[in-house]
Amino acid sequence: MNEQELCRKRLLDLSRQADRKGIVLFSDFLNLNEQNIFHSLQKELYTTAELSGGYEQAERQMVAFIPDALCYEWSYPFVCIHAVPQYPKYAEKLTHRDVLGALMHLGLDRSKIGDIVVLENDIYIFCSETISSFIMDQFTQIRHTMIRSSIIEDVSTLKVHPVFEEHDDMVASNRIDAIIARAYHLSRSEAAAYLTAEKVFINGRCITNCNQSCDNGDIVSVRQKGRFVFETDQSLSKKGKLRVRFMIYK
Repeated sequence: MNEQELCRKRLLDLSRQADRKGIVLFSDFLNLNEQNIFHSLQKELYTTAELSGGYEQAERQMVAFIPDALCYEWSYPFVCIHAVPQYPKYAEKLTHRDVLGALMHLGLDRSKIGDIVVLENDIYIFCSETISSFIMDQFTQIRHTMIRSSIIEDVSTLKVHPVFEEHDDMVASNRIDAIIARAYHLSRSEAAAYLTAEKVFINGRCITNCNQSCDNGDIVSVRQKGRFVFETDQSLSKKGKLRVRFMIYK
């Protein structure tokens, strides 16, 4: 049984158990491939299901499987850890890769960790409650920078916003191959290769069809390239090209 089949089986089993026991059950944090599998299962689930990553536009998300006859309040079993340098004056400029590398060096399971948001000297790590104490105890250094951490238990009060680079441009159409070609300076054939290799996602769903249209507000992820929010008001230039904006995640 391959990884996709295992993921499919695990998600269906969680939905089945939630329905049978009458309680809310949760997946680990899902990457985009796993979210695509989840979206493909909608007609097979035994319960309703909701996704959350702790903040709007989170990439890695956890699924809650919610039985119909539910009579209690529930919340997602994850927290947000806020880490800052102990000595900001001497802190290195840290990246997402630096933070993730330091966490993986501790032997943590990637599926227990959600998004990592780095905003200057503020680092926000969404993680499962089951590993939060371990991270608080053991996560003390990133590269040569010593850090201190605190837990934000109520993530609903947290205002985390991704940092974007904005690029205004014009494209021939809103076809996904044209969009990613323009966003990442690729030829149309190179863009098509990413699609056929199942490396392109729109709002968490894998897209392989070059003719798929991209709508205003869609979040587009391209493996090995990054992700962006696609924006357009559908206005056209004098030459008939579509005016668009790429909000590229930094």
